[in-house]
Amino acid sequence: GGTCVNMGCVPKKVMFTAASMVESHTVAEGYCVHGSPPQVDWPALKAKRDAYVERLNAIYARNLDNSGITHVVGNASFLDARTVKVGDDVFTADHILVATGGSPTKPQIPGGQYAITSDDFFDLPEQPKRAVVVGAGYIAVELAGIFNALGTSTSLVCRGAGVLRHGFDPMIQEVVNSELVRSGVHVVSNSTVTRIEKSGETLVCSVDNGETIESDCVLMAIGRRPQSASLCLNAAGIKTSEQGFIEVDAFENTSAKGVYALGDVTTTGWELTPVAIAAGRRLADRLFGGQPSARLEYDCIPTVVFSHPPIGTVGMTEPAAVSKYGNDAVKVYKSKFVPMHYALCSDDHKVPMAMKLVCVGPEERVVGIHVIGVGADEMLQGFAVAVKMGATKADLDSTVAIHPTAAEELVTLAPWGAKDGKPWLPASLL
Repeated sequence: GGTCVNMGCVPKKVMFTAASMVESHTVAEGYCVHGSPPQVDWPALKAKRDAYVERLNAIYARNLDNSGITHVVGNASFLDARTVKVGDDVFTADHILVATGGSPTKPQIPGGQYAITSDDFFDLPEQPKRAVVVGAGYIAVELAGIFNALGTSTSLVCRGAGVLRHGFDPMIQEVVNSELVRSGVHVVSNSTVTRIEKSGETLVCSVDNGETIESDCVLMAIGRRPQSASLCLNAAGIKTSEQGFIEVDAFENTSAKGVYALGDVTTTGWELTPVAIAAGRRLADRLFGGQPSARLEYDCIPTVVFSHPPIGTVGMTEPAAVSKYGNDAVKVYKSKFVPMHYALCSDDHKVPMAMKLVCVGPEERVVGIHVIGVGADEMLQGFAVAVKMGATKADLDSTVAIHPTAAEELVTLAPWGAKDGKPWLPASLL
């Protein structure tokens, strides 16, 4: 199952759901549903989560067997562009696909051996009372949010002015950084951890701003590297970037004829499981399905961050759209509000929601949708279809709202059904 099933999306979503159950207690209180604050039984949760993952492993193994696929366990390396060696076995093929994924990195700092990575997070036998998460990407944000929501005193150290600084719309950045602080995470910005020392069972992080942070767990989420170093790619004539990512063209071809690569190990830049799955399916269509033009189109790819609150985003950010089309061609519609989910909660327990449409051209084609707030993770998939199909603001406006929901905001953004102060009809009515 790779990283996603074993040490990524799947067990992470289990932990996110557990954290959401704890967070729901504050919402329940607002609705006069009373009870003791929930406490997580970390060892029991880990056991059930691990058993769930093992069931998935077994399902994948059965699927391979049922499809008549030979499953070879071991470390593979190329002998040439047609030959792969695994242990003492040698295999030849006209078509070879590399999909080895990536793995987390650690900084080379004194005491770095005391830190864990996102892989190790799922091996923690007990919940740490105090945790330091280092990083500013979505993995750091997700794991810091899980720790914090489950009751761990959490610090998040990031190099820049905040988290999710790259690839996310400024509106998303503003809300998620604000909510991290509001929810109780100790955010240490514009800083790096320079040393980790162990004193008994306590880990002491030295930060370059002069601060020291004591914790029971230090988790490094500072980036990932491709799993390509041991593959002997040179023997097959496969070119890589300086960082070791396999260079591929739009059809997943490497520089070696008959050798293909997809997923996190490539230069495509999309480290998302559904992207690799989709690319693999299209590659199979091209090689064996009689569809020579089949390929994954690497645009309008939706993604979700299981932060607190969650984020859903597809398409271009506002700055990216302005850079490509020019400021005059870009029109933005946005809204920030408290969803009805928190209607009866006290003000300090109301979590905001924010939405943005990024539109371009006189037809106001939607090239980006960005949402942060409760339900954003489930909300975005359908809207991503609309963006992929080239929907316009008028198309969204012509869709009847589902009320009362938070999602209806995206089809009622002001000015609704109007442009330049005049009624604006969808193309179907013109």
